[in-house]
Amino acid sequence: MKTVAVISRKGGAGKTTLSVNLAITAHLAEMKTMLADIDPQRSATDAMKARLEPGPALVEINAGKLFQTKTHAEYSGLDLLIVDTPAAPDADVLQAVQCADLCVLVCRPTFLDIASVARSAEAVRRLGKKALIVLNQAPPRRNGVEPTSVTKAAEALRFAGMPVAPIGLRARAAFQQSIAHGRSVCEWDPGSAASQEVERLWSYIVPMLHGQADLQTRAS
Repeated sequence: MKTVAVISRKGGAGKTTLSVNLAITAHLAEMKTMLADIDPQRSATDAMKARLEPGPALVEINAGKLFQTKTHAEYSGLDLLIVDTPAAPDADVLQAVQCADLCVLVCRPTFLDIASVARSAEAVRRLGKKALIVLNQAPPRRNGVEPTSVTKAAEALRFAGMPVAPIGLRARAAFQQSIAHGRSVCEWDPGSAASQEVERLWSYIVPMLHGQADLQTRAS
């Protein structure tokens, strides 16, 4: 079983939206998946309780029960555990990092988000964990041109010393609409730009979980 911790120490970065979309995408790919909500705000739980279709298993726990939950999930034959983490306290985030095979650091293209990711990246490095930075809520391209805020953010994030996914998620209404109904954007609006972003990001993450590194060099 593999474990993915979705991390952002900056509120509003969109880690719950990403956690839910990844968990449902894995479930639809016929992986036995569990979503562990260790954030006291329980946003992932609220989203999943709105779901009418079968989906990934959901557990509401605190960080102190994460290792026990992971052990039970492995014993039960699950394929994937996705952990939606709180922004604070640091001790809870570090518990998730310690349990993870891959840490996905979520970042919006803003100065404060980038500063927050730099701090998270240092903690992940210290624990020797594999990580990936995902740029989220980025403004869409205009006439095929990437907004300056996105190019500057991508350049700044490279100094975190971790790979930046070549597939980011744009600021699209479909993400909020779908999660309000407990669905992934791929279910809500199949074939849309938003669903293609999630599908491409998932296809990028899966090989990383199975030890195929250096995929970050693939062009977007």
